[in-house]
Amino acid sequence: MNHKYIPHTESDINEMLEKIKVSSIKELFKEIPEKVKLNRDYDLPSSLSEIEVEAKIAELTNMDQTDLTCFVGAGSYDHYIPSIIKHLTSRSEFYTAYTPYQPEVAQGTLQYIFEFQTMMTELTNMDVCNASMYDGATSCAESIVMAVNQTRRNKVLISSALNPYTIETIKTYAHFRGYEIIMLANDSGLLSTNDLASKLDKDVACVVLSNPNFYGLIENPSEYVEKIHENKSLLIMMVNPLSMALLKTPGEIGADIVCGEAQTLGIPLSFGGPYLGFICTTKKYMRKMPGRICGQTTDVDGKRAFVLTLQAREQHIRRDKANSNICSNQSLNALAATIYLATMGKQGVVEVCEQNLQKAHYAYENIISLPQFETVFEQPFFNEFVVKSTIDYQVIKEALLKEKMISGLHLGEFDESLKNHLLFCVTEKRTKAEIDKLVQVLGGLK
Repeated sequence: MNHKYIPHTESDINEMLEKIKVSSIKELFKEIPEKVKLNRDYDLPSSLSEIEVEAKIAELTNMDQTDLTCFVGAGSYDHYIPSIIKHLTSRSEFYTAYTPYQPEVAQGTLQYIFEFQTMMTELTNMDVCNASMYDGATSCAESIVMAVNQTRRNKVLISSALNPYTIETIKTYAHFRGYEIIMLANDSGLLSTNDLASKLDKDVACVVLSNPNFYGLIENPSEYVEKIHENKSLLIMMVNPLSMALLKTPGEIGADIVCGEAQTLGIPLSFGGPYLGFICTTKKYMRKMPGRICGQTTDVDGKRAFVLTLQAREQHIRRDKANSNICSNQSLNALAATIYLATMGKQGVVEVCEQNLQKAHYAYENIISLPQFETVFEQPFFNEFVVKSTIDYQVIKEALLKEKMISGLHLGEFDESLKNHLLFCVTEKRTKAEIDKLVQVLGGLK
């Protein structure tokens, strides 16, 4: 590994001086005339965080001329990614690693998959996690297949506040597997408990919702999880794993299956992929779970070792009888998520969440104070929010683009009744100056 600069410790310096028989650093450079030496402290600014250093370097080199400030989310989020992630995942032993068919020579791959699973179960407060699905949408669709196979029922109730692209993926799966998709209405942006109660019957395999939902709002499944379980149906929650550091976890709520997109955990936007889907569940349902589960054991010498476990052979040789036909996994992205969580630590993840929450609410309060914008939903939100504008979306989009900013998502693309409704996202990467500039541009529009 090529380190361009590693600072020497006091012990290192003394050892080197002793080796060359010199008493001090000053004596080492005694040949240099005093008049050319800098006899004062360096004129350096105070220490900066990694993200601030990157911004400063970009500013000094004009690199930011092509960068756009991102205020859009809706499934793909512009979060801070520690530089250590790219440094480690770029090592050849990781990015060239293949499927761990032979555990005795794939211990590294198996270990980080095991660590990923462990961290995800801690985040979601569930019993087991797989590694992994292709993305959030397929993980949700595969979770439904799990529930249908487990309950042997053929109806699936889905919240209309799920991401529209996830809904399309679910419908594609359902079309070929033969179960019925029934949409649940929203009430002020949240799943309608009345509509759920009217459609919950003995043929319903599961109820699917996302938290936070597509509008950025925080659902409260605690209000109706008992009704779902009394009906012997399963509750599937699609979650943003990063938000779990602040929100009530699916395990606490009583969810049966948890799925989602882990792109928020150290994976770049990358024009939409590759990303990292995951499924967590309880011990009761883990044998119905697709994908891989890595287990920890001991080898013949009693040393810690890792193996693939509970991997259905049908996924390879009897595909028509398999729970799922996903036989691969996004392990390099799982490694990135593992490094992210290990680097940030519990407190770091909490701090990231708090910054998302605070900055999003700061932006929201300032935007709705403008005469051209108004509140749409009164419900609590995490880092995304919807506002309605009297100005046409195209005007907003072009004005922000001119200022090198990406506007929030236009919800009118998915629902004509939501014309000029914008879904803005504000992550920890957005500075106060960037948010203030956004508000300033929006405030100047007519």
